[in-house]
Amino acid sequence: MNILIVNGPNLNFLGLREPEIYGKKSYNDLVNFLLAYGNMNRVEIEVYQSNCEGEIINIIQNNYQRFDALIINPAAYTHYSYAIYDCIKSINIPTVEVHLSDIYKRESFRKISVIEPACVSKFYGKGFNSYIEAINFLRKRK
Repeated sequence: MNILIVNGPNLNFLGLREPEIYGKKSYNDLVNFLLAYGNMNRVEIEVYQSNCEGEIINIIQNNYQRFDALIINPAAYTHYSYAIYDCIKSINIPTVEVHLSDIYKRESFRKISVIEPACVSKFYGKGFNSYIEAINFLRKRK
């Protein structure tokens, strides 16, 4: 199985940004964790991150045909990016939304996802393990 993982704005600041919410591990720690998990479980994983909405769309559009599934952490774009929603609806591969924190225990605006209806599932609140749950869900679904 091949999985494309796309991360949105400010995830490159993991370890610096609100460590009490997101933890002290860096973005590189997350990428290495995901790649190692993929290697151990015979899952090919490519990970991208962008702070720009259009770049996220370009990454997905330019790469989706090589993958069986997409995992996306749209970060702040979760709450208002109908452009990313439209992109996901266009690619016709199973997509899972992921968040490191428990978005339902945070500010009220974080509880709203315009991306969720385009996805087959959503995992959140377990830090790096939210991604592992998404990977395992997609593996079982295949």
